[in-house]
Amino acid sequence: MPALSIAPYTTEEFEDFLSRRDEPTWLVERRRRAFEQFLQLDWPSRSHEEWIRTDIRMFHPERYSLPGATPPQPATGVPSGQMKLEAVAGRIVSVDSSAVSATLDSSLREQGVRFQSLSAGLDEAPDWLVEQLMTRAFDSSYDRFAALHAACWSGGALLHVPAGVRVELPFHLLSAITDGNVDFGHLFVRLEADAEATLVCETESLGGADGFHCGGVELLVGPRARLRFVTYQNWSRRTWHFAHQKACVDADGELEWTVGALGSRLAKVNQTVELEGRGARCRVNGTMFTEGRQHLAYHTLQHHRQSHGTSDFLYKTALQDESRTVWRGMIRVEPEAQRTDGYQRCDNLMLSRLARADSIPGLEIEADDVRCTHGSTTGTVDDEMLFYAMSRGFTRREAARMIVTGFFQHVFDRVSVPSVRDALARAIATRVRECD
Repeated sequence: MPALSIAPYTTEEFEDFLSRRDEPTWLVERRRRAFEQFLQLDWPSRSHEEWIRTDIRMFHPERYSLPGATPPQPATGVPSGQMKLEAVAGRIVSVDSSAVSATLDSSLREQGVRFQSLSAGLDEAPDWLVEQLMTRAFDSSYDRFAALHAACWSGGALLHVPAGVRVELPFHLLSAITDGNVDFGHLFVRLEADAEATLVCETESLGGADGFHCGGVELLVGPRARLRFVTYQNWSRRTWHFAHQKACVDADGELEWTVGALGSRLAKVNQTVELEGRGARCRVNGTMFTEGRQHLAYHTLQHHRQSHGTSDFLYKTALQDESRTVWRGMIRVEPEAQRTDGYQRCDNLMLSRLARADSIPGLEIEADDVRCTHGSTTGTVDDEMLFYAMSRGFTRREAARMIVTGFFQHVFDRVSVPSVRDALARAIATRVRECD
C-alpha cells in the first residue's frame, strides 16, 4: 500500500497555529522540534510491521485543519457523556480541543490538587511540568501521528495530586468533537508519593460528527501511589482515532487502567505501561465491541524494568457485521526485572461470519527468574446456549445479549468503579443484535 500522498499541515500552517497561541519559549521550541520530526516522517503504511493489518488509505488528513484554525461551529448539542457519575471531585468539558468548562472542589484546591485545562496549566508552570511534559512518557518520534500531536496539541487536561493526598471522588474529563473538526487534547497526570485518585475520561461526537482525534496520554504514578484510570472511547463511526498512551509506575505504585473501546470509524492506539520501580503493579481491563465496518487496533506493551513487578492485561472483544479488531500485545522483561509476574490475554467472540479478529500476543524476556504467560482465544456463540435461552422465553436478540454480557462479565468484575462498570455493560448490551 502506498503512503498517503497528501501532505497537509505545512510549515506556514504550523507557524500560523503558533502565532495564535501565547506560550512560553520552552514549549514553543519543543513544538518546533516535534514539527521537524513530523516533516521528516512518512504517514504509516502497510509496509510497516505495526500497520500491516490496519489500512488508513481512506483517511484524508487534508480535510481537517489544525486546532483553532477554523471558526467555531454552531452548537450541535451539549456534551453529556454516558458515565453517570453522581458526584465528582472535578470536571472538565472540552469541545474541539478547547476547554469550555472546568470545576474543582475547593477543598482539594486548598490541598494543592490541580485539575485544569493543560493549556491553562502552562501559566506559571512548575519545574516538574516543564521537565516532564512530553519527555518521560511520550515519544514524538514514534510515528507521524505522535509527532503531529506533540507539535500541535491543544487543550487537554492536567491532573496533579500532591504527596499523601487521597481523593475519594473521581475526576471527570469529557472531550467532544463537532462536525469537521479535530481533538488534539493532551492528558498529563502526576500522582506524587502515596497519593490516590480516580480519573474517568470519555469521548463524544456531537451530532455524529465527522472528526479527527490525534491524542496523547501521560500517566506518572509515584512511589506507593494508586491511580484508577478509565478511557471510554465513544466517538461516532465517522471519526478517526489515533492515540499514544503511556503510564510510568514507580516503586510499589499501582495502576488500574480500564479501556472501553466502542466508537470511531478506525482506531489505532498504542498503550504502554512502564513498570519502572521495584514492586510496581498494573492491571488493565480492556473491552472492545465493534459493528458495521469499524476497525479497532490496540497495541499494548507491558515493560518491566525493575524486579518484583506485576502486570495483568485482559482484553475481551466482541465483533458484529463486517467489523475487524487487531490486538497486539507484548510483555518485555529487562535483565534487572527478576521475579516479574506478567500476564496478558485477549478473548474474541465472533457474532458474525464476516467479522475478523487478529490477536498477536508476544514475550521478550531477558531475565531468568520470572513467571510470564500469554494467550488468546477466538470463538462463536454456542447454538445450544442460544436454543436453551430461547426455550425459556427469550427472543434470539435477548438471548444473544445475555450471552455477550456474560462473556464480558469477567472484565466488568475487575473494574473497581461501579458507574464505569455499569456504563460499559449498558453500552455493549444496547449494541448487540442477533448472531448469524
